[in-house]
Amino acid sequence: MRPARRPVARRPVVWLALAVVVVVALAAGSWRASAPATPAQRAASIDAVLKCPSCEGLSVADSSAELAVAIRRQVLVAARSGLSTAAIEARYVALYGPAELLRPTDPLIWVLPMVAAGVAVACLGAFFWRRRSRRAAPAVADADRLLVERALLGLSEADR
Repeated sequence: MRPARRPVARRPVVWLALAVVVVVALAAGSWRASAPATPAQRAASIDAVLKCPSCEGLSVADSSAELAVAIRRQVLVAARSGLSTAAIEARYVALYGPAELLRPTDPLIWVLPMVAAGVAVACLGAFFWRRRSRRAAPAVADADRLLVERALLGLSEADR
């Protein structure tokens, strides 16, 4: 006896509900209701993004070089004076070049992984869809069908 299968019409609803739950969870996790950052907190976040000009691969926040200490002081003073984060970062980019920021500024770097993930999901979906549609019921010969019917009725070869 074959086990009962769920109706096919319900499957898209389940996937849609799962997608809604994931989107709501991501939106709730990314929403922050916090107080505005203090100048010291803003300065610390800017220090973590600025690359130390005299060090290899370290941020100003992680470096103990004299230049990094001086930049940290200047950033704190600028943050306390009310300059925006973008203005402070732009000042150091103008002084040391666009490679001064440790975070990527090219939008392609942010979009490309999402596009690649979308293409991967689409390819997997197409693969499984094609694989499912290729499965055809095996052809059963009339002689085999008759043999099964006789076996189900309890008839043997001698009863012919």
